[in-house]
Amino acid sequence: MFLATINKPKNLLHLSYIGEVRVEELAQSREDIVMLSADLTPGFRLLTDLGRLGSMSADCASEIGKIMQLCGQKGVKLVVRVIPDPTKDIGLNVLSLFHYPRRPRMVSCGNMVEAAKLLSL
Repeated sequence: MFLATINKPKNLLHLSYIGEVRVEELAQSREDIVMLSADLTPGFRLLTDLGRLGSMSADCASEIGKIMQLCGQKGVKLVVRVIPDPTKDIGLNVLSLFHYPRRPRMVSCGNMVEAAKLLSL
């Protein structure tokens, strides 16, 4: 499952990867991200939560790259990733090298509490 939400006052896009994530879900959700990001201003922050990720197929990489490109085009300035289990790091750093037109600042956190403090939530 994949869930995208925003907190407009905080200028924050929140992406959650939950359970088993399939490429079809990511592709279908990309339009949601387009609509949600329209309510954010350039310089927005992106919170990516992998804390509840069970598994993800390798073919999701292309869709994640497209999401990164979209966020980059919309002006993301800070990317905060919650990755409590390092074995579930799905290669986001490598993907980001190729898919962000202007590389935003990136920070990885071990849990959502750390991420919330970093983002002043």
